[in-house]
Amino acid sequence: MNRCWQVTPEFRGSKAEAVFSSLDAVFELGGKQITRDSISDVIWVELEGQGYYVKRYYRRGNGVGQWLGRSKIQGEWKNLLFFQEFGLPIPPVVAYGQKGRRGALITEEVLGTADLAALAKGDSLCLQNPAWVLRVMTQVAIAARKMHEKGFAHNDLKWRNILVNTQGEPNICLIDCPSGRFWRQPFLEYRIVKDLACLDKVARHCLTLRQRLKFYQLYTGRKLINVSDRRRLRKIDRFFADRE
Repeated sequence: MNRCWQVTPEFRGSKAEAVFSSLDAVFELGGKQITRDSISDVIWVELEGQGYYVKRYYRRGNGVGQWLGRSKIQGEWKNLLFFQEFGLPIPPVVAYGQKGRRGALITEEVLGTADLAALAKGDSLCLQNPAWVLRVMTQVAIAARKMHEKGFAHNDLKWRNILVNTQGEPNICLIDCPSGRFWRQPFLEYRIVKDLACLDKVARHCLTLRQRLKFYQLYTGRKLINVSDRRRLRKIDRFFADRE
């Protein structure tokens, strides 16, 4: 196995391994362009009826991030594998790696899903179904609590980074977490507030106040909101007030 390129055990011996055989091969791939910016792109590739998302970074990061610490693509795959290790739902990771300035991460497409932000923007009927909303809220709350209990903060826990299937019983899937990391107190508390504020930024426009408070109760695992909770909720409510 190439030290700079890893195919996960579940995909060894598959068509995916043959196509995504090396970092060089991945950078030569063509596919449907999904996104592109100054340092990365995402393409969609179909193999034998199954879709794969290929995220490629052409340099380690922006600014000083090009030279200090781990690269953005390393953050992407390490955080997804951390989520997987602790039982948090993620798309199947197919392959990942980096050599020099370039790196890539490949995940298998989870069929029938959409991100929560897209559902909100499209006024999806799902968000008008209280039972559906409660099931999704419960899963998101538990995922956030597990992260934070481990001392980990996502740092970009937005609705657009949470997939959910729109047919049948909803199940979430976490994506795109390049800047998440472990923190110690008192710094962790600030990051917890930021994560919860990121979720609430869209929730306040889509959910009722009762639903938003229910989410926080699901997150804490407590039925009653105490004094420290009220203090944190005020911080969550004000977090983006001066940024908009």
